[in-house]
Amino acid sequence: MQGEVVLGIKATLKPLNCYACWTNIVPRVQRLRRRAKARAAGKPDVPTKKKIYLKQGVNTITTLVEQKKARLVCIACDVEPIEIVLFLPALCRKMGVPYCILKSKSRLGLLVRRKKTSCIALTDVNQADRTYFIKLIESIKTNYNDRYDEIRKNWDGGQLGAKSACRLAKLERARARELTQKR
Repeated sequence: MQGEVVLGIKATLKPLNCYACWTNIVPRVQRLRRRAKARAAGKPDVPTKKKIYLKQGVNTITTLVEQKKARLVCIACDVEPIEIVLFLPALCRKMGVPYCILKSKSRLGLLVRRKKTSCIALTDVNQADRTYFIKLIESIKTNYNDRYDEIRKNWDGGQLGAKSACRLAKLERARARELTQKR
């Protein structure tokens, strides 16, 4: 995970693969059996650290952002209906949580072992990945959180439809006629 951080869907999702939740129950059962055998042998019970996983789902993400526990939020742009996740960027901006909008909910679903998911969040990062994630979060903040006003002003692309352009041209001609008549 070394190198320069380039904001793209692959660059954003690749480091998150190591935080994907595994649904295979076999490793969990093996781990619990080893722990039970150690306890039966009289060794002291040493609890294992809880693994860091990606959280998914709108309700879960909303509570994590409101509690300021989320470190990074990724939102899919192809959610239907869009009203489900429409408030999340504003909430993330209000709470100071970095967020990014990615192209596909199926790509996000791969990380949490589902077909599709609307959004994911990361609550903590392993120590080895911390420097990379700091760079990633800085680039996400500059591209989304800090550019909000600029993006908001250009939502429509600055292009007018045929009727609106015709109406404005008509108004401009009327103003030009008035100016020539006054002189």
